[in-house]
Amino acid sequence: MADKIRVGIVGATVTQGGSGWGANAHVPALHALPDFEIKAVCTAHEETAQASAAAFGADLAFHNMDEMAAHPDVDLVVVCVRVPWHKDLVMSGLRAGKPVFCEWPLGANLAEAEEMATFAREHSLRTIVGLQGRSDPMVRYAAELVAGGHIGEVLVANLSIMGAASYERGAGRLWQRLHANGANTLTISGGHGIDAMCAILGEFAEVTARVATRVTEWLDTDENQRVPVDAPDSISIAGRLHSGAEVSVQVAAVPVGATGSRLDIYGRDGTLSLVSAGALSTGPNRLFSTRGREAAIEMTPPEQYVLAPEGTPPGPPRNVAQAYAGWADTWEGKASAIPDFEVAVTRHRLIDAIERSAREGRSITL
Repeated sequence: MADKIRVGIVGATVTQGGSGWGANAHVPALHALPDFEIKAVCTAHEETAQASAAAFGADLAFHNMDEMAAHPDVDLVVVCVRVPWHKDLVMSGLRAGKPVFCEWPLGANLAEAEEMATFAREHSLRTIVGLQGRSDPMVRYAAELVAGGHIGEVLVANLSIMGAASYERGAGRLWQRLHANGANTLTISGGHGIDAMCAILGEFAEVTARVATRVTEWLDTDENQRVPVDAPDSISIAGRLHSGAEVSVQVAAVPVGATGSRLDIYGRDGTLSLVSAGALSTGPNRLFSTRGREAAIEMTPPEQYVLAPEGTPPGPPRNVAQAYAGWADTWEGKASAIPDFEVAVTRHRLIDAIERSAREGRSITL
């Protein structure tokens, strides 16, 4: 292998005008990391592949995923396209015997996620899933504080995620209106936020949930007509973690005054609060600690949790760079805390349990 980890990425397309997650997050993250280089890009058409390769400094351009995945100069395949396309593209990379970084959600449903994870496990292939909240320095520091007894035994926790809704969309984003396509308020806002909470506190043992679609039509701005929506936009969860802690979660997409994300963790000896104006997965996050009768103080994470180099762009690229930087240790045989496809399956199983609970009107044991 070359001195740098050579990345082949599908989903970074220059003609998207910088609006896609691949171009907006992965490309600047990789450019900031000295251990990685963007070696190849793959898009659906030859002309966009060539243009994207030139724009992002890649040597190779492909419009056939199997050819890119099989190329000997590609060490790591990155998939950051629409969720319904994840499985076929991920499997192309895995069948070529390559490690794969797939954005979250891993699959459009639990069955797809399990299929990909099983193949990777059976073929001893390294994987990454884009649950970048686990790589955030504040999330990692909060997990350390909880594990070290900073606030004592955790009794209860509350997670609130109020994101901005978008009810008017062009053709490029209308696909998210369909629940079957796997990218909605529950899986994206909820999946990322709940995963960050579980990274700090551990997994659910039992869950009871309500899942609703409060806005059942969006405006197709290209056709100037309203289209039906069945993707959920309001989720309420009550649950118990394996630790015994009781938790409540509310996730929603709201049209006005979205307040972002807040996780409050209440222990016998103190409280931790993780706060973001946006999403916990992208930050920036702030962490506050209250112990006993002391006033709340803002915490600063230890340097060991800051993996992205100075100069990494803020916003979406930052925690993506954190994930890449943490995973680079695996190339030297070191252990990595970066989430893989097995973690993704755990999260998909929880989301499946949340939906079953809402559908069947009962608690689900995990």
